[in-house]
Amino acid sequence: MSQGTLFVVSAPSGAGKTSLVRELVESLDGIQVSISHTTRPRREGEVDGVNYHFVEVTEFEAMIERGEFFEYARVFDNYYGTSRPAVQAALAAGQDVILEIDWQGARQVRQQLPEAVSIFILPPSREELERRLSGRGTDEHAVIERRMRDAVSEMSHHDEYDYLVINDDFTTALAELRALVVSHRLTRQRAGATHAPLLQALLA
Repeated sequence: MSQGTLFVVSAPSGAGKTSLVRELVESLDGIQVSISHTTRPRREGEVDGVNYHFVEVTEFEAMIERGEFFEYARVFDNYYGTSRPAVQAALAAGQDVILEIDWQGARQVRQQLPEAVSIFILPPSREELERRLSGRGTDEHAVIERRMRDAVSEMSHHDEYDYLVINDDFTTALAELRALVVSHRLTRQRAGATHAPLLQALLA
């Protein structure tokens, strides 16, 4: 069985990453999104093991001590992290795995797994990004300005990634994401392992 590929996907808020990744996973077999662990309380409607793996702080910190996270961070007194054993098990089973994380988490993952494929999703313009971040137009100007500053800070790290996808037209951006995943399934190493019996028969 061939080893799956780990895809690290990052984007500023408002670029459409979550929607693109959701459609990608629904439209392509053999790929899944890694479910993060968190210590924050479960919100109404959330399901353990679907939205997040909800754990206590003591359990999360014990996992840190055991080195069980590819990456983790503490945000507003809550921990968030990506389980190394869960991702490695999926990859070993031939599944492609997507990590939706920010540039800091992506940097941590690449240091441990240099072969991971990193993709950064960008908006088509600052004006369009601001329009998306403005939402329904009910947020105060100061809130939108802060969101824009955070987005520009995130985008400044785009050059650390292998691929860039511009989400101007959703259908086009989705097709480009699919193409990236499929192309990595067709590399000589991956396809050779997947089709080993065929290659042996052809060369017999």
